[in-house]
Parts: sequence; structure tokens; C-alpha cells
Amino acid sequence: MTTRRTLLLAALPWPAHAAAMNFPADFGAHPRQGIEWWYLTGLLGDAAGAPPRFGYQLTFFRLPGPAPADHPSALAARQLLLGHVALSDLGAQQQRHAQRLLRALPGAAYSRVGDCDVRLRDWTLKRSGNGYQASFNGPGFALELQLSTAEPPLLQGDGGLSRKGADPAQFSHYYSRPQLDTRATLVLDGRRLPLAGRAWLDHEWSDSVLGESQGWDWLGINLDDGRALTLFQLRRKDGSRDWTGGSLRTPGQADRSFGPDEVDMRPTRHWTSPATGTRWPVEWRLKCPAGEMLLAAAFDAQEIDARRTSGLVYWEGAARLFDTQKRPLGAGYLELTGYAGRPPLI
Repeated sequence: MTTRRTLLLAALPWPAHAAAMNFPADFGAHPRQGIEWWYLTGLLGDAAGAPPRFGYQLTFFRLPGPAPADHPSALAARQLLLGHVALSDLGAQQQRHAQRLLRALPGAAYSRVGDCDVRLRDWTLKRSGNGYQASFNGPGFALELQLSTAEPPLLQGDGGLSRKGADPAQFSHYYSRPQLDTRATLVLDGRRLPLAGRAWLDHEWSDSVLGESQGWDWLGINLDDGRALTLFQLRRKDGSRDWTGGSLRTPGQADRSFGPDEVDMRPTRHWTSPATGTRWPVEWRLKCPAGEMLLAAAFDAQEIDARRTSGLVYWEGAARLFDTQKRPLGAGYLELTGYAGRPPLI
């Protein structure tokens, strides 16, 4: 959920009714909705099951542009495409990132209706068979991904309608594809590295303003035993919780959504960015129906300054999940916004 939630909060009033998920159409774009994003994160090691060496983020946003929908020119800015990518080197404790913002252009920048096919120049994400293909690059790196799963989408909230506040009108359409088996080729500073691992894909769209939240904390974790855990909280300006939610997928069982009274996320350690002076909560104690757990950033310095394209400074990075005895449970990504000031588009 990166800057994607910042843009979500800028959208338009909700329709009176929301349709149920319909696949494969809902893998694709929803241009009548005010904001939409596809968000891919993952961890990669030298072989399947090996300790991770790298984490990555690929996020595409689609939102309406300034040109009217009925503008006659094919080059009119009816839709905008925004992208963020990042690569975290866990050993070197270094993150590289890049950002792009373009109007939708035939063949160069688009999000197709009917199935997942998104492009921002040579950054791409496309559904293929039982999985996805993705490709992107940034400073000194290029990454090619083949992602596969035999599992259906995880519908967040109530059948894909994810509440974001006490008002029933505050919700988004939201599903996830956790535990994506991944084969990858990373070119890093001229070195070609074959890698493997697990990934997580979120797709969310909305036409709503989500109230007075200052920011949010979100995590998506692929557990080593095959389960998948989502937790999030929206925060008020004074730091108190405005709304919480999440889900648990357990192989062989029905997916379980969490209500707002079932999730407790409390920071236990902070890191202050030398670049922006922002104080980020990088370690957490978590309580939910899946149990009590600890979450820690793989390394602290995973702040992303995306002010050039979104006006936002946020923290997005690889993180590890442990039980209360600090035994490893899994790994995934943590996202933090609103600590460097209220996201400008809320």
C-alpha cells in the first residue's frame, strides 16, 4: 500500500453501491475510479528457501488526469501513471529507488482494462497464466521477475470491500496475491545474479475520501509455514488509531478477515532519518487473531523521498516477523506514511 494510499485519500465521493469482485476483469484497470494501484514487493535469495539477500518494490498508480474523458486527442492527459521502484540490498544495508510520472500514452504508459497489463516506459507488470511477469530498473540495477501461484486472490475485508473507517462509505476494493513463487534475474552494477524467493501483490482501487487520517502503517508478510498475514492501521493527527484491519490466509482453511477491534500495532523502536529528520517506527509488537508477534525492519535506512512525483516522504522496506521468543516466522514488507507530515493529497 505505498504512496498508493496517499493518492487514495485524494479521490472523489463514493458511489452508493460497490460491486463484488469479478475476475479476470478486476485484475485490470478501473478508469472510472478515482485512484488505483498495483503494488508488488518481494524478497530474493540465491535459491528457493535460501536466506534473502534483496528486497524490492514495484508500484504503479493510475489516477485521472486534467483532460476531460471525452477529449478527442489520443495524447490528451485523461489518465496519469505514476511509478515507484526500489531495491534493498540486505547485506550492504543500502536501498536504491526511482520514480516516474507520465500521462497515459499509447504503447508507452498505460493500464489496460480487462486484465493486469501495466506499463510505464520499460517498467512493466502483466498477468500471464497462473502468475505475472514484471520488469523494472533503477540506479545501477535491473530486475526481471517471473511470479506464479496456484491460489485464488485473497479478498481483503468483506469479499474484497475493505473498510477504512467507521463510516461504512469509507472503503476500497482490495485483493492480494500473497506467497507468489518467484524466479528472478537481477543485474546489479553489471553483475548478473539468478535469484528466487517469494512475493506479494496488492491491487486496490477507490473513489473515496477516507476522512481525517494523518497516515497509516501497513504490513504484508509471507510466513514460512505458507500462511500470509496482512495488518494495517490508519492514524489520527495525535497518533491515536483511527481504524485497523487485516487478514490471515492459512493453507486449507477459509481466509480470515480481522475487524477493527482485533488488531493492535505498537511501535517499540524508532529510527531518525539523517536526510529528512523524520522519526520512523521500525520495530513493532503486534497482536491479532494470528497471535502476538514482533516485527523488525531488515535494516533501518529504507526511507523513500518521492516528493518529486507524489509530494510524499515515506518508509517502505523489507521486514522480518518473529514470535515473542524472537524465533523467525516469515518476512515481507512494511510501509509507513504520515510521519514526515500529513500526506499532501489527503
